Amino acid sequence: MKWDKHPHNPLFEADPRWYETLDFNQWRDESWRDPFVFHLDDGMYHAFMCARANDGPSDGRGVIALAQSADLLDWEVLSPVMTPGDFSQMEVPQVCEIGGRYYLLFCTSKADFSAARRTRIAQPAVTGTHYLVADQLLGPYHYLADEFLAGDTLGSHYASKLIQAATGHWHFVAFRNMTEDGRFAGEIIDPLPVRVERNGRLLLQR
Repeated sequence: MKWDKHPHNPLFEADPRWYETLDFNQWRDESWRDPFVFHLDDGMYHAFMCARANDGPSDGRGVIALAQSADLLDWEVLSPVMTPGDFSQMEVPQVCEIGGRYYLLFCTSKADFSAARRTRIAQPAVTGTHYLVADQLLGPYHYLADEFLAGDTLGSHYASKLIQAATGHWHFVAFRNMTEDGRFAGEIIDPLPVRVERNGRLLLQR
C-alpha cells in the first residue's frame, strides 16, 4: 500500500491551553504522537495521544491527550483524560472495554518515572506496560494500582496491545526489545492470557 500525507498535514496539533509544545527547557521533544483512533456510534472519531501537560514538574507532565473529529480531517483538541504526575511521557495508548470498565494501556520507560512516583512507590522503576481505568470511555481515567501490567528493567513488554479472541477471552501481546542478557531481540511475544480480578485489576497468566 502507498500512503501520502494529506495536503493539510498536520491535521491537528497540541493545544497550548492544555499541552506542552516544543520547549527544550522542559523536555527533549514535543510529545504529540502515537494516536489511537476509534469510532463511536454517534458518528464521531476520537484519538488518544501521547502528550505532555503544560504545567507541573517537568518529569511528571506525561498525559494522554484527547481529540475528536466527525470526518478524520477537521479535529478538535480536548483536555487530557487523566491527571499528570507519575511519568514524563506515556506512549502507545490503547483503550478497550472489559467487564464494564474501560482500560487505557500505555507504555513508559524506567527513565520516565517522575521523582514523585519514585518517592511514593516501593518497587524499583521498570520499563513496560501500565494501565488506567475509567467508568466512561472518554474518562476521567485513574490508576487502579501502582504496579505495571508487565514491566522489567530490559523493556521486554513494550508497545503492547490487548487482543480479544473469538472465544471472548483477552490476551496480551507486546514488542520484546531486549533479551535477558541485554541483546536486542526485536520480536513480538507469544500472546499471554489476561485475567480480570473482581476489583478490576488485570493480571497476566504466564
